[in-house]
Amino acid sequence: MAIITPTLRPLSCWKALLQHSRYQKAVTRSLTTYHHSKPASMIPLKPVMTGPHINKKIKTIAPPPSVAALHREPILELVQDQIALLDPTGARTHLFSKTNPEAAHVGDILLVRMKTGDPFSGVCINIRRRGIDTGILLRNQLTRVGVEMWYKIYSPNVEGIEVVQRKEKRARRARLTYMRKPKHDMGSVQNIVANYIRTKGAIRGGVRHPGGGKKKGKGRR
Repeated sequence: MAIITPTLRPLSCWKALLQHSRYQKAVTRSLTTYHHSKPASMIPLKPVMTGPHINKKIKTIAPPPSVAALHREPILELVQDQIALLDPTGARTHLFSKTNPEAAHVGDILLVRMKTGDPFSGVCINIRRRGIDTGILLRNQLTRVGVEMWYKIYSPNVEGIEVVQRKEKRARRARLTYMRKPKHDMGSVQNIVANYIRTKGAIRGGVRHPGGGKKKGKGRR
C-alpha cells in the first residue's frame, strides 16, 4: 500500500501568490475609480469682484389677510347674529338685561305666551343668562301640585313674555330655590294673573276717543 505524502511548497511561493493577489486587487480598484483629470491651466477662473458689493432685494409675497384679525371673537359675533335674528326688536334682551332698571328679576310673576299651547304663568325663581340659551324658571301650583317650567326667552315658540307683578322688595339671592319648601311656597298665582288680564282688557276696551264716550262695537240696533 502506497503512502500519500502531502505536497509541500516553499515559503517564497506563498509570498509570491499573496503579492500577485494584492496586485490584482489594486488593478481592479484603479479601473473602477479611473478618472480623467484636467490640468489646472484648462480650468477657468471665477471673476474677482473689484467694485462695491450690492445687496439685491429679495422679492417677498405678502401673507393673505388673516381671518383672526377681522374677527377677534367669532363665537361672540355668532351669538349676537343669532340673537338679532331671533329678537329683531331687542325687547326680550332689554327685558332681562342687567343694565335695565326695569328689567325682570327673580321673585316677579311672569306670564309666558306660546304660539302653540296654553300660556304658563308663575314666580320666576331663576334666570340663567347664557347668550342664545338664556332661560327662566317659573314655579306655580296646578291642582295643589308644585310645577316648574323652563322657558328659553329666544325660542321661536315663545310668542311673548309679560311681567304680571313685581316683587315689592328685591330678592337678595340669585336663585329662589327655597320657595320649593312649603314654608316659603307662594302657592298658586292664577288669581293674580286673572286680575292682570282682566285689568289689561278693561284698559284696552275703555280707551276714550276725542268725540266723547267709549268706542262701541258693532251690534244689533
